[in-house]
Amino acid sequence: MNEKFFDLKKEKQDRMINAALKIFAQFGYRFASTDDMVKEAGISKGLLFHYFGSKVGLYAFVYDYSVRYMTMELKAAIDSKTTDFFKIMKQMEGAKLQILKNYPYMQSFLDKCETENVSEALLAIEEKRQSYNALYQLIYEQMDLSIFPDETTAAQICNMLKYTIRDNMQDHFSNNSFNAEMLYEENMAYISLMESLVVQKNL
Repeated sequence: MNEKFFDLKKEKQDRMINAALKIFAQFGYRFASTDDMVKEAGISKGLLFHYFGSKVGLYAFVYDYSVRYMTMELKAAIDSKTTDFFKIMKQMEGAKLQILKNYPYMQSFLDKCETENVSEALLAIEEKRQSYNALYQLIYEQMDLSIFPDETTAAQICNMLKYTIRDNMQDHFSNNSFNAEMLYEENMAYISLMESLVVQKNL
């Protein structure tokens, strides 16, 4: 991590991080403009490059920061003794609520990174990307999937919820109506609806 950057006041750190997260999330690495980032953050371009050296250096930094922050919040929110699939899904949304209050575009940025195809960017985040994927694999392994007919069905439902929640967040951004608490309530409703359907089928 960039120690010099963390000597800045927290408010300025967050402005710079949030600006980078937003522009990278919206445009991907190739088309993200550092001019847009400094305008969004209200800083000079020289200051941005003073701390991160280059666009790829900034990209690697915010990815590393995002994975660390996401890991911390998820581990704090998810009860290690809980195996219930839907309880864990809800605990994950609780963690994301806390994240989105401080960094509204962090999840969108990480989602965008999943489809990144610029080799320079991919090489810069390769190690941390593996850590991020391993984190979700551990969470998935904690879930009791016996309520589903088979593991394939469980994976399908997990993906349905994942993409529904992702699209819902993008709708909020597109409509300029983003509100972390409102998004959380809507996503919890989707999870509860799916839970009720699965429970009814198993009765």
